[in-house]
Order: sequence, then C-alpha cells, then structure tokens
Amino acid sequence: MISLKLIEQLRKLLADMPIAWDGRKAILKMQKADYPHWKQMEWIGFYFQFLCDTKLSPLIKIPGPKYGKVEFDGFSEIPWDFKAHPNKNANGQENKSVIVNDRLAIAEAIKQFGGAGLILAIGDAKYNDEDRNFQIWHQKLKGGLSDFEKKRILRKAPSRLRKTAFRLREIKLILLDDKAVQSFGSFQEGFRNSDGSLRNAKVLLDLDNINSVKTIKF
Repeated sequence: MISLKLIEQLRKLLADMPIAWDGRKAILKMQKADYPHWKQMEWIGFYFQFLCDTKLSPLIKIPGPKYGKVEFDGFSEIPWDFKAHPNKNANGQENKSVIVNDRLAIAEAIKQFGGAGLILAIGDAKYNDEDRNFQIWHQKLKGGLSDFEKKRILRKAPSRLRKTAFRLREIKLILLDDKAVQSFGSFQEGFRNSDGSLRNAKVLLDLDNINSVKTIKF
C-alpha cells in the first residue's frame, strides 16, 4: 500500500516529537503561530495536528485531499489523518476506542489511492483541573465564553473536566484498507445534525484489535 521508504522517513520525523505537553504552553505556542484551532477545548488533538503540520511538512503535503466536507490532514502516497488519544478517561478507566474519520471519506480514499493512513499518538493525559483554573485561564485568553459553552450553560449540562497535560508514550502508524475498515465498528451511525440531516458514521477503532505497520515508543 505504501513504500517502506516512506514508513522509515515518517519514523525518523515522528521520533523527534516532544514527549511532555503542557496545556498552557501548547495553547500559547499555537496562538503565537496563528494556528486556527488554538481556542479549541480539546487542545491535545489539535496540538498534535499542529506538531505534525510543522514537523512532517517536508514529507507530507498539508492538508490532504477532500471528499465532500471531509478533509484529510495530509497526503503522502495515501491520505493521512493525525490523531492524539489518551490511554485513560477522566475517571481513570482504560480508553481503548478511538473515533477516527468519516467512514464514507475513508472508503473514497481507499478507492482512489488503495488505502488511507492514521498517525496515532497515544499517551497519558492529566485531568487535574478540579478548581477550573486551566479552564478559566483558557476562557480569558479566548476573550470569554464560546457559543458552545453558552449553549451548554443554558441547557444546564455539566462541564467536562479539562485535560491540562499529556505525556506521549507511543505513536502508531496504522494503514486502513477495505478489509480493515469493514472489521471496525461505527460511531454516530444514525445520529442527526441540528437541522435534522443524518450524520455520516465515523470509523471506530479498537486498540486491542489493530495492527500498526510501525510503533514508535517514547
């Protein structure tokens, strides 16, 4: 599906990733670089995408191809997505399920290029924002409450505990083909958007049942 040369080139670049990610420093770094997603609450995933955009750009074209409204993060021989995943959730439970890209977009990418790829960073997240200091700091930096937060408050939904740091443990290079995608589960299948239209299902990976072509340990 992809060349051994590309896998080795990716390994070398990804092995140079920073290991300890501090939430405040990561957000400020993205803000300084005028990265459009620095205001996002789930900063870990966007920070990893920011790192990949920066470090992999000599090898991977950023962004990748687009199918409908879904755009892959990059392209080199095949379309690639970059994703960060905490080993455990805020309650300390093992987090083995990974929601990846739109199932239809992945199918189109496989049809056009013979496969799609996922660069998956896995590590330990800290959820130690019980006093909400990190959340308050981020809100002030953004200039106040987002529309999402205002709507959450109006419907009296609880606020999720923020991740304040991340320790990178490994990066997996995962290749997707028709057989692999058919064996994976789906997320948000049957869900609807606010206008009533159906959402496209996303591929749901089980970390216990995937084979990576390369795993980089930290």
